[in-house]
Amino acid sequence: MDLVKVCKISELPLGQSKCVQVSGKEIAVFNVKGKFYALDNACIHAGGSLHDGFLDEEKCQVTCGWHAWGYDLATGKCVTHPRQDVFTGSYSVKIQGDEVYIEVK
Repeated sequence: MDLVKVCKISELPLGQSKCVQVSGKEIAVFNVKGKFYALDNACIHAGGSLHDGFLDEEKCQVTCGWHAWGYDLATGKCVTHPRQDVFTGSYSVKIQGDEVYIEVK
């Protein structure tokens, strides 16, 4: 695993998200109450941008704005799909000093 810097903490305010390019992939990074999460940016249903979705900080979930598919930010699990085994890619996030890193293969 490689650690890749995606932003400074100050560049991603509480309750916000941003899209970053890492190893040819778009990854959505979220700041929920000071904890950072990272998922593949494309909804697995129709490819909608998750960083542009609706962030529910209380449930720690994001909902795609195109067709309302919801994802758990900690695991990438699709919480609105009837099957329990549907996930988008998720990444471990590390904070070092004032910088946010994600682990990528």
